[in-house]
Amino acid sequence: MPEFHVEHFGCRAARADGEALGARLRAAGLGESGSVAADVVVVNTCSVTAEADRAARAFIRRTHRLNPEARIVVTGCYAQRAPEELAAMAGVAAVVGNSHKALAPEVVRDLAGQASPAESTASAAPSEFVSLQALLAPGKPGAAPIWADGHFAHSFIEEAQLVPGEQTRPNLKIQEGCGNRCTFCIIPQTRGSSKSLPASRVLRQVEGFVAAGGNELVLSGINLGRWGRDLLPSESSSGPTLAALVRQIFRQTHLPRMRLSSIEPMDWDTALIGLLAEFSATRLARHAHLPLQSGSDTVLRRMHRRYRPWHYAEKVEALFLAAGPELTLGADVMVGFPGETEAEFEETLNFVRALPFGYLHLFPFSPRPATRGWALHAEQPVALRAVDERMAALRALAAEKSRAHRIRFIGQELEAITLHTPRALADQSRTAALTGNFLPLEIDGRWPANQLVRVRIAGLNLGGALQAREVGIAEPSLAGSIQ
Repeated sequence: MPEFHVEHFGCRAARADGEALGARLRAAGLGESGSVAADVVVVNTCSVTAEADRAARAFIRRTHRLNPEARIVVTGCYAQRAPEELAAMAGVAAVVGNSHKALAPEVVRDLAGQASPAESTASAAPSEFVSLQALLAPGKPGAAPIWADGHFAHSFIEEAQLVPGEQTRPNLKIQEGCGNRCTFCIIPQTRGSSKSLPASRVLRQVEGFVAAGGNELVLSGINLGRWGRDLLPSESSSGPTLAALVRQIFRQTHLPRMRLSSIEPMDWDTALIGLLAEFSATRLARHAHLPLQSGSDTVLRRMHRRYRPWHYAEKVEALFLAAGPELTLGADVMVGFPGETEAEFEETLNFVRALPFGYLHLFPFSPRPATRGWALHAEQPVALRAVDERMAALRALAAEKSRAHRIRFIGQELEAITLHTPRALADQSRTAALTGNFLPLEIDGRWPANQLVRVRIAGLNLGGALQAREVGIAEPSLAGSIQ
């Protein structure tokens, strides 16, 4: 039996792509193994920073060195942005951009010797495919074949049914692409315009996940808050919205807990915030991730972000009023955007200090080709030494705020879901878990993954994880559902 391996890079939405691909390959009869033993290795890339590109290239080189017989298939955002660059690398057998994700399973099967291109194409969902070869993009002589273009006509959003498996809390990607055109971001070029998974298909996925015993599902997307805006309104609705979809899921399924992935500040509308007030004590995780990028008004304007710092602060206040003090707030913050002065960075530092963040994702600006940020960087680069110093200051502040947030829960009872526990932790008779409000947890005793439990927080270990003991099985609430 041919074997494959999928290596994931990047965000939750990118991982959802890779998990869907893996599910399709398993369903087609391929086995799964590590990258050193697999016949076909799929590298599911990210390209949001130059470091992400470097990491993917390093993995490709290492895989080819350790497993020279493997056929390497590169897909994802880097494959869409620079396919010829990847196609020229040693060991790469095919490059499949995001524009042709629907073909990725068939390309892998063909390389694994499981099916001919004609047979592969016949099993692909879109009926207009004549053959894989007919869709081949022109490449350089001697380089790997490329499936990528700027039309995104053959892209897809998940087809395979999600079940709790390797990922206890899998990502259901319900939205693809983005049209915001932030000056630093390559995503519109690598994933195309916004596209939504219809509500009927979302509901089928949720129902199947629950039927398979799933307890927590993460709704994710490239620009999740824009779900539904490309779909036609029904007769009884002015138009599909994310808030309406979440309510429909709660009403029509028995999903115990839903978690919303990153949502832009301006997309937290009154209806969505209202759902937190209504369901955060029962079925909606007390967790909100709002990308910030900068706390400086002038920097946000140069970034072409669609909110100002005071807008952001107002949304945060509304979220805490709705969900209560147990809410964990997260954000992305970028350091060293072109032209960022010391005074502008101090504005970001003070803004972050003033808000109740539970964690931060910090990263330095990385110029991406074909973006306005690339030209701005050429005109007004921030010195690397200044970037390093600012990153260090923000890391220290983020660690301080994260610890303060977690300590608040010592002595309290929280609900959590058990995860797949690393062996080193299991050997200590402890179980890895995640609280409903997104705090890493270690529970006394050994528990199987995918169990909803109620725990009492006893302390904080040196690694920053909460220490707890189980006080009972959490009974899932089905508030809002049709009984």
